[in-house]
Amino acid sequence: MLSYFKEYFDWKTLLLALGLVGTGLLSIYSATVDVNAAANFYRQLAWAGFGFVALAVAALLPIRTVQRLAWGFFGLMLVVLLAILVVGSTVKGARSWFGVGGFGGQPSELMKVATILAIAAFLARSETSLSDLKDLLKTIAIAAVPMVLILAQPDLGTTIVFFAMLIPILYWAGVSNFFLVAILVPILVAFGALFGTAAFLVAIVIGGGILYYFRENRFAAAVAFGITLAVGLSVQIMYERLPAYQQKRIATFLNPEADPLGAGYNVVQSKIAIGSGGFTGKGFLRGTQTQLNYIPEQWTDFIFCVPGEEYGFLGASLVLLLFALLINRAIRIAALSKNRFGSVAAIGIAGVWITHVFINVGMSMGIMPVIGIPLPFLSYGGSALIANMTMAGLLMNFYANRKEH
Repeated sequence: MLSYFKEYFDWKTLLLALGLVGTGLLSIYSATVDVNAAANFYRQLAWAGFGFVALAVAALLPIRTVQRLAWGFFGLMLVVLLAILVVGSTVKGARSWFGVGGFGGQPSELMKVATILAIAAFLARSETSLSDLKDLLKTIAIAAVPMVLILAQPDLGTTIVFFAMLIPILYWAGVSNFFLVAILVPILVAFGALFGTAAFLVAIVIGGGILYYFRENRFAAAVAFGITLAVGLSVQIMYERLPAYQQKRIATFLNPEADPLGAGYNVVQSKIAIGSGGFTGKGFLRGTQTQLNYIPEQWTDFIFCVPGEEYGFLGASLVLLLFALLINRAIRIAALSKNRFGSVAAIGIAGVWITHVFINVGMSMGIMPVIGIPLPFLSYGGSALIANMTMAGLLMNFYANRKEH
């Protein structure tokens, strides 16, 4: 029995996930205890209990059953996303919530899990090959359908996560390097265009060089470069068509100090909180930025400030180390798994977590725009916590079945 437990039970993923959940609960308690929001801590504690059940179910279901249920789960979540556009609650400008009593949730969080499983199920079919253009387009379409529905809410941040999740899946499944580069280079150029003409020109030169280096033929490289140039030149037009609040977020990202009491307030206060923590921090419940509520609703998207202020550089580094180990674990399981479904899904899970951590921590430190991306396992929110614990359970499942073809 003991040897079976050692061979098939993925205690590393479980301990890492529980460590992050515990850190999140402590941080939410600290952020809510003195601002008449303590009920949020108890709600998150309840959600953690539901999340643990979801983790156990995802870990213990036969992997073939998970694969068979993938399409049904995906279809169900598409129906929910359609319904939310009609009867959902509007929060912070996006119709993305269902609310019942004091509890609410974002179905888009569970849609991430459903999309990963659906893509993995499609790519696991013996007749599927990404060298076939039809199969490649079908794979992209599986992710594109929920992206369109989520963008209609509108929720740009979650849409970006779906896109970022797709890239490592395509790479892992064997799509050509040139195709991936042709997708990523326009993003690089568009990002450079936000910083002015000089940065745009530098990005164009670098992007053109990358496309030429990875070219499969000159015509394809020329077409990709033309698309890249068009994307870069259209950035200003697209920016002007964004809602005012999203324009403010981009402007704040470029220069938070330009409006320190308005759009840039959260970012400025977040940087102060993290910086004031020093090397070892101020101690639990002793963070002035946190306890004096300088950052509104800090327990949501800016939760990283709490360990940064209360436990300093050491505490923040420990949180990032836990994430790094968990993401590395997902990639390791993907490499070990002989089951293509589990392997592809594990990479998709890693892609989601990498994107969330990179953007959320970057938001807190002022190096990424504020786009409403929660920190996995730590940020307040039941649907996100359950989705992330479900993904941890799936990783445990894939590890246990890693030798199964």
